[in-house]
Amino acid sequence: MDDPGPGLRTVHQLRALTVELDLLAASFAQRHGLHPTDLRALIALLDAARAEVPATPGLLGRELGINSAGTTAVLDRLERLGHVRRTRDPHDRRRVLLEVTERAVALGQGFFGPLIGETVTLVDGLSAVERAAVEGFLSTMREIVARSSPAWCRRESKTRCRAMLSSTTPRLGPRWPPVRVTASIR
Repeated sequence: MDDPGPGLRTVHQLRALTVELDLLAASFAQRHGLHPTDLRALIALLDAARAEVPATPGLLGRELGINSAGTTAVLDRLERLGHVRRTRDPHDRRRVLLEVTERAVALGQGFFGPLIGETVTLVDGLSAVERAAVEGFLSTMREIVARSSPAWCRRESKTRCRAMLSSTTPRLGPRWPPVRVTASIR
């Protein structure tokens, strides 16, 4: 078989990694009685907390690309399982804020902690140039994948979505230096 070249080899590696991560996430979700959307919701809420962005049902719905009824159903399930807490905003009592419970965080850390630890160790072993290359590559890949997703259009304004989809020149984001990554997971 002919060598597909570095571009397709990378695409195949990304696909394999995606499949493995999807299987891992599905295993976690099944073990804890979660729907895949529930897991995505928990991740979106954790990301909002990390970014210090107040998480509301509206924000969650936009992140998940679902309507308000779907968002309510997800939140009802997560709240019933003890993974999410709804509270009133102390500054605007009309607004509901969402937070992931300590119990849910502990479940996630117990399951994903070893993977996260090995990943941090791997990245810590890279040089600054290698880290910049990996971060630049991953950031640009997220943009490329997001632009290919119908969910992206639901989150973006219709004007911006149409402009991005009709653009003949892809936006590739920042360039990164080509480097050879020498660190490996043992």
